[in-house]
This record gives sequence, structure tokens and C-alpha cells, in this order.
Amino acid sequence: MKTLKYIFAILILSPSFISCSDDNEETPMEPNPVEGLNKIYEFPSADHIVEIYSDKSALEVGYNEISIRIKDLAADKYLINAAATWMPMMHMEMMTHSAPHSTLDNSAESSVYKGYIVFQMAGNASEYWDLTLNYTLNGEQITETHQISVTEPTDGLKKVQVFMGSDDSRYVLAYLNPKKPQVAVNDFQAVLYKMEDMMTFPVVENFKITVDPRMPGMGNHSSPNNEDLTYSAADQLYNGKLSLTMTGYWKINLKLLNENGEVLKGEDVTESNPESSLYFELEF
Repeated sequence: MKTLKYIFAILILSPSFISCSDDNEETPMEPNPVEGLNKIYEFPSADHIVEIYSDKSALEVGYNEISIRIKDLAADKYLINAAATWMPMMHMEMMTHSAPHSTLDNSAESSVYKGYIVFQMAGNASEYWDLTLNYTLNGEQITETHQISVTEPTDGLKKVQVFMGSDDSRYVLAYLNPKKPQVAVNDFQAVLYKMEDMMTFPVVENFKITVDPRMPGMGNHSSPNNEDLTYSAADQLYNGKLSLTMTGYWKINLKLLNENGEVLKGEDVTESNPESSLYFELEF
């Protein structure tokens, strides 16, 4: 009899346990693929919205990582098969030109199209940048052009160099990392492009960029364990090491060498020559 009582008790309590378990289960929240980024533009149309995000608060001269989302208003969903492409364009008083930029890729986050643009100059009252976006929405090919603002970096430091090399070619060299420099040997990254014409900027492969960081306010001393920037085909970046031994203002003196080791831009730092004509600036 005791056994039967236990069985009845279990049968009576079981629905309660099941009900409690179901009530406590929460639907997991979907991760926000643009969490931590700033929405710097929102361009509405009749049936969709284009959102533009950056890790910065505004687009600046130099290297800018950019994320784009396109929302179908009727379906209330972000597009994952938009096949998005883009083209930045600078409208100057006497000419127009584009900028080095990557393709847009959404393989990592299906609803977020990611890429980067290296803006060579800021806009002003009479000269401006715009961004043309091409994408597919419900089988329709759409092209939209939106004016964007590009400003000088708020810290006033040089993070991009546009120059003519000794080979009579024009280059664009831009700083990527470290974004948050540390008193340590930091991973150092840059991108290098050649300007073939106003619209064409191919990646330059297999050059070398020598690295000599100095502190002008501290006797122009350097630091140990730096590694020159060399090209990586895997990510199309120039990778090296940047040794920073203390906080403060640093000038990262550089020299650009071609495949044959010929110097195309920049000079050695010596007692009589305290800085190279090719450099980046850091302060932290």
C-alpha cells in the first residue's frame, strides 16, 4: 500500500514540476551583431532603411572599419542576401576621385555587411564625400548615393600618408593597429595602396616598411624589439611589431622599400636628421 501511495503522489506532483520547469525556461536572446558600434547614419527609403555603423563616432581621415545593415520594412527583417557593393567618392572643386576600400562581406554576420574605407582627406564647405551603395531588395537592383561627412581625426594625429614615391607612383599608407596602444610590444598593422588613377587603388604586395618609433619630447629615444611591417597575403595587411616603452607622444618613423629593397619614401633617423618624411603619430 505504501508503494501505491508513493506512486500516486509522484503522478500528482509530476505535472507541477513540468509546469514549473516550463515557466522558468526563457527564450535565449539573439546576440546583437552591431553591439558596441555607433550608428552614424540612417538613410530611410519608402520600403527599407540603410544603417551605417562604425567603431568611431564619425568617419575620419584614415582607415575606417564600417558595417552596413539594410532593413526590409515590409518584412521587418534585415537583408542577408543583398549582394551589397559600395563606392566612396570625393567631389572636389576641380576633380573627383575615389578612395582605397575593401569589398563588403557578410560571411561572419549574415545581416551585417562589413568592410573598410581609407579616406585620404576631409570634406569642407565646398568639397564633400558621398557613398554609393548597390544592393538587391526583393529581386530589385537598387542604387543609392548618400552624402557623408569625413573629418580630421579628433586627436589631430597623422594616421594616413598620401605621397609620391621615388618611382613616380602615388601611394596611400594608412595605420590600423594598435587601436589601444599599450606599454608593451604591440601588434602593428597598416595597409598600403597604389593609386593607378582617380578610381583605382590596388593593394601593394611584397613591399617592406621599416619601423623606428621615437619620442621627440624625450631626447628622441627609440625602443627595442620592433619588427618591420611585411605583407601578408592572407589578410592583405602589412604586419609587424611596435615597441612602446612609456606613455606619451610617439612619432613612428617609417621607410617604404620595394621588392628590390630600394627606398621609395622615407629616411633613416640620425643625429642630423631627427625624423623621417614618412611617419605615423601616436599619443596615449
